[in-house]
Amino acid sequence: PARARLLLSQLFQPLNLQVGGVAGCEGQAAELGCRSHRLMLQGGLIHPASPGCYHLLPPAVRSMEKLIRLIDGTMRNIGGQKVNMPSLSSAELWQTSGRWEQMGPELFRLADRHSKEYCLGPTHEEAVTELVAAHCNLSYRQLPLRLYQVTRKFRDEPKPRFGLLRSREFYMKDMYTFDASEEAARHTYELVCSAYRSLFEQLGLRCVQVQAATGTIGGTASHEFQLPADIGEDRLVLCPAGHFAANVEMLDEEQTACPTCGEKLTQSRGIEVGHTFYLGTKYSSVHNAVFYTPENKLQLAEMGCYGLGVTRILAASIEVLSTEDSIRWPTLIAPYQVCFIPPKKGSKEEQGTALLEHLYDNVAEALPRLVGDMVLDDRTQMTIGRRLKDANKLGYPYVVIAGRRACEDPPVFEVWDQSCGTVLYLTKEGVTELLSKAQLP
Repeated sequence: PARARLLLSQLFQPLNLQVGGVAGCEGQAAELGCRSHRLMLQGGLIHPASPGCYHLLPPAVRSMEKLIRLIDGTMRNIGGQKVNMPSLSSAELWQTSGRWEQMGPELFRLADRHSKEYCLGPTHEEAVTELVAAHCNLSYRQLPLRLYQVTRKFRDEPKPRFGLLRSREFYMKDMYTFDASEEAARHTYELVCSAYRSLFEQLGLRCVQVQAATGTIGGTASHEFQLPADIGEDRLVLCPAGHFAANVEMLDEEQTACPTCGEKLTQSRGIEVGHTFYLGTKYSSVHNAVFYTPENKLQLAEMGCYGLGVTRILAASIEVLSTEDSIRWPTLIAPYQVCFIPPKKGSKEEQGTALLEHLYDNVAEALPRLVGDMVLDDRTQMTIGRRLKDANKLGYPYVVIAGRRACEDPPVFEVWDQSCGTVLYLTKEGVTELLSKAQLP
């Protein structure tokens, strides 16, 4: 039925496509010095709330939920169990680990009505270790334990910039693992790193795993997952043959050659989208997270923690895939897969409108998984060309148009396939067959 069609005119996506600069934006045009920030504001995906904080509008939320669905699948495959921990974390917990002082002004601190101090969690090592420690009869049979969540995190960035790439409130997937031995914990570490690599592969993003410093999280080994991009704030050195990659902060000044093959290292910039840490017993020893060994002795669990910046992956993928003026998505997480464009009202092709609506309903019936992923651009006061331009800027993987040939017998529709940049002319069966290839997480 018509009421089930998703009409573009009714979506809450305030397009600023005509605007050069974007009104209501903190800072000057220089602040929009990054492609993803500009495109996300113009495309009605985000709207500034306060410095470093954004409203995510419905299309961005759809994209993020698809990304989370992919991440959930990836985490399930490696035995992850999903939890949800409070954003409010007591100061005592952080004082016990020593990070209340160490994190300095980066922590958002607040007090409740009883003058008890808290912070808004930028990360949850303390909280999860305390949670597992409270489970006082944990047995080696329950290990490895791999707990993860996807929640809002808070960091009082001195200079939030680049939209969702460096904000003060953001979504992160953080996983915390508990193993019975160092060897088992190293195995978990490899497993998660490999899961991260396959996630970025699924998204069609080129991602480099580089050696990194452990910073305020601590531990003895750490890697960052970086998307090479000019706008990136991290400086990387890479072996051209792929043997070695590191964040510059890890290197001696004199190291210019790959330690494996001797090739000259090349420099690149990157956007950090994931970070893994092998923690050992740094937190389990402080919060007493122990388990019973086969000999019934108590032993400290060996830990690891693993983060993925969810909102940052969203912005970073737009940053690396898009053109200057048009968003391009990893197909799997495009907010909508298909945009249908009927003829302009009063044009000689107007009879194509009913045919296109009929096609929309046919596709919905034949491919129920695409229901909710198809938009009808009913702004028929505009020309097809103008609406096609908008559709191109918003990066729908498929655009189906009822143009001149929709009035032929049988009707032929014009289909833009973004993934290979081709235009096809297809009958309604052809359109349905093509759209059956649309990828959803």
